[in-house]
Amino acid sequence: MYFKDPEQDDIELQKRNRDGFDNTMEALLPTLHQQRTYDYVLVTDKVEDQEDQKFLKQMAFIDHLRKKNMKVTKIVHVDKVFYGVRAPKEIFDKYRYLLKVSDACNWSGDRKCGRIPHSTRIRVVHYILHHTYINTGENLRELQEKDVFEATFCLHERNKQKVLKQKWARWSALCTTQPVDDVRSYFGEKVALYYLWLGLYTILLVPAAILGVIVFLYALAFFNTSPLIKEVCESDTVMCPRCDKWCQVWQLRDTCTYAKVSHLFDNEGTVAFAMFMAVWATIFLELWKRHKATFVSKWKVFDWCEEEEELILGVVNDPNCHPKEFRHSYLRSTLVLVLVTLMLVLIIGLTQALVVFRVVAAVLLSEGTWEFVRDHANTLAVMLGAVLHYFTMQVMTRVNKAVAFKLCEIEKTQSFAATERSFTVKMFTFQFFTLFSSLIYVAFFLGRINGRPGSYVRISGKWRLEECHPSGCLTDLFIQMAVIMLLKQTLNNIFEFTVPWFKSYFRRTTTEKLERKCGHCYKNACREEEKRGHDPCDICKLRDWLRNYDLNEVNSFSLFNEFLEMIVQFSFTTIFVAAFPLAPLLALINNIFEIRLDAIKMVSLERRLVPKKTNDIGIWTKVLEAIGVLAVIANGLVIGVSSDFIPRLVYHYHYGPCASGEADVHCMKGYINDTLSTAHITDLNVRKDFLPSQLITESGFNVTQCSYKDYRNEFDYSLTSQFWLIMAVRFAFVILFEHVVVIFKFIAAWFVPDSPMVVKNDRLKDKLSRLKEELQAMKYSQSTDV
Repeated sequence: MYFKDPEQDDIELQKRNRDGFDNTMEALLPTLHQQRTYDYVLVTDKVEDQEDQKFLKQMAFIDHLRKKNMKVTKIVHVDKVFYGVRAPKEIFDKYRYLLKVSDACNWSGDRKCGRIPHSTRIRVVHYILHHTYINTGENLRELQEKDVFEATFCLHERNKQKVLKQKWARWSALCTTQPVDDVRSYFGEKVALYYLWLGLYTILLVPAAILGVIVFLYALAFFNTSPLIKEVCESDTVMCPRCDKWCQVWQLRDTCTYAKVSHLFDNEGTVAFAMFMAVWATIFLELWKRHKATFVSKWKVFDWCEEEEELILGVVNDPNCHPKEFRHSYLRSTLVLVLVTLMLVLIIGLTQALVVFRVVAAVLLSEGTWEFVRDHANTLAVMLGAVLHYFTMQVMTRVNKAVAFKLCEIEKTQSFAATERSFTVKMFTFQFFTLFSSLIYVAFFLGRINGRPGSYVRISGKWRLEECHPSGCLTDLFIQMAVIMLLKQTLNNIFEFTVPWFKSYFRRTTTEKLERKCGHCYKNACREEEKRGHDPCDICKLRDWLRNYDLNEVNSFSLFNEFLEMIVQFSFTTIFVAAFPLAPLLALINNIFEIRLDAIKMVSLERRLVPKKTNDIGIWTKVLEAIGVLAVIANGLVIGVSSDFIPRLVYHYHYGPCASGEADVHCMKGYINDTLSTAHITDLNVRKDFLPSQLITESGFNVTQCSYKDYRNEFDYSLTSQFWLIMAVRFAFVILFEHVVVIFKFIAAWFVPDSPMVVKNDRLKDKLSRLKEELQAMKYSQSTDV
């Protein structure tokens, strides 16, 4: 059952008698769409006992809203109570006037528009609702935490929602441009800037993806003619066992396929591509600043200040309010810093646990009964580690979010904008270490701290650390990145869309039954009242409120989750792109679907986000700049340290056939053998690391020596002069690479101005016109005074 509360009728009747003439005149106005529209809906469970604390707090909160001249309509449906909240016109008149006299917000379009946009109404009412306190000092958020109110949400506008579905939020619009202006008028500037940023990012991924594919095809073109691959595939070299107990000595040619895959992602083209992507990140940021400036200038929010708007909303809500002062506590800051450090230690500890898992998994797989599993134990261990890393990320994402919220509470920030900035920095830091700690280990430590035959580094004195493949360690990094990117993007998108869709589907039956109950009223009267400006009947109100109530819940950080997902993808695309040139292509394909997926979810499957005004993507710009710097450092280290690019270069010009003047011989001939060192089984320490059964080849011969990847002397196992020369060239390359790329980044940043000249000139003209308007207003005021 549903009915309108009789108490509300009495209150409204008293209000009409009190206001008298004003209400009569207001009723005669031709356009009442904004008065008819409800700005917010509060939902609570029906309480029979009127002495119950929940009921008393509900009534106290509603009374405080009515004291602020809010119109509150109560409708009961089964076991739920819905309160529709509508703000009076005078609240928005105050808001407009304060915008006019403010320092930063007086350029806003809201100041001059004829009718207050519904998005602005929602934003103002949202602030008032969350800054209304009952006698116990509790606000709406605290009342929700204590189940006094079950849900609060603003309403979707059916006509505009339909337009957005037709233009944007549908799969058939996959390749069409985004109606950013329509998104801004409905969801506010904050959401519009997210889609504007995502759209530009997706477009600029096209050249990066094309170049990545070219680099991949370049390697593929020399797939069968590379002398390095040929040397591995035709080698008779006997390699030392890769694990304890079960692994036997093996032929280097057994890894012919692995060497071919390594060549696809570790070649000369990846160096140029890594440099391109580092500069690309800077160009993208500069183009984004220009692109953003054009739109925020058009939307009249170029100088908008969130802190000043909060002051304006505070005065609108309560003329006697006091600002929340800025505070800084060294004790709180120290506590937060210590807790952040402990959290990072925990995350890095989990990374070490993943390393141990890979080592143990490799041992167990090598002891298995399946020949294929035994032969590819190390590769399977890497893939299993990547899958486990993905699931660890999913768990740690929730833990990171909870910890970041708690740390923000300890800080006691001055405003919501400050809280959001602080939360963003902490959450991204935690996520970065969660996602990249394992990749950093694979890129820079795998195969470099495992020791040698006769002196292996072991975990707990039992399990040997992993070794790099003779073809290089970059393939392990590629496998790790490919598995994580594919799993993360594919599974995240599937769950992100299907879960809200199923929830929404199973909740539709309630509103469909209610529509049939409305009958003739719904089909005729309620449609006509939308044109005439009359208030809908209670059934139509309830139907609309239920339809919004049945949608999936959103909160202030819902958009943050979308941004974080894309920023993490941006990190994958730029930071370790030297090991995975196809990363921009995967990101491009994902983003084409991501835009529509997010749009459909936001327009059709979720409650309406509270529209927020802003002129930038906030702290995310600083995060993107930091990622750009990390991309330069990481790619320089990947090429200089992880890849075999430098050893090949040194061999070509210093140790190879060409360096000694040999004619008719490829310059890289003999390179693979040059990177291998020999362990003699007669050495007692070497013999201790291997069982006799491990030193028998497939043909049944006992070996007296085996090879391993390193630069060591054959007799005393000391590092050779070639090792130190390569090490020196590695560090020299890293320094040179980073300086060259940084110079290109500075040139790109200087060459592309942050704001187009058109925007700067338009703003000058607009300022001049506003000054002239003020002068004309002053002259008019003086003439009327005379």
